[in-house]
Amino acid sequence: MSDTSESTGDAGENEADDVDTSAGSDGSVVDADEVRHVADLARVRLADDEVDAFAEQFAEILEYFEALDEVPETDSEEELVNVMRADEVEDGLDQSAALANAAETEDGFFKGPKVS
Repeated sequence: MSDTSESTGDAGENEADDVDTSAGSDGSVVDADEVRHVADLARVRLADDEVDAFAEQFAEILEYFEALDEVPETDSEEELVNVMRADEVEDGLDQSAALANAAETEDGFFKGPKVS
């Protein structure tokens, strides 16, 4: 990879910047070869105009990820609090009360539709 930008003397300090400046002629982070590679992995055929469109879309997606770098880090985690109530044992329904509103019953059990 040849880099035509001016060197700052810090070789390899920030490789992400090298990728951004050396990508395609339009400054896109994702080039057509990478889009074709992803399409091959996904077993998707793309026309040349689709490759260009996806390259632009991939670049936009990567910009969203770059926005995450701007989110400030927190020094400490908030303490977690259990919002669920404690389980309490209660008396359940007896069999006749449970089956009272059932559409159909058979031998003391709920009867449902047959599944083929």
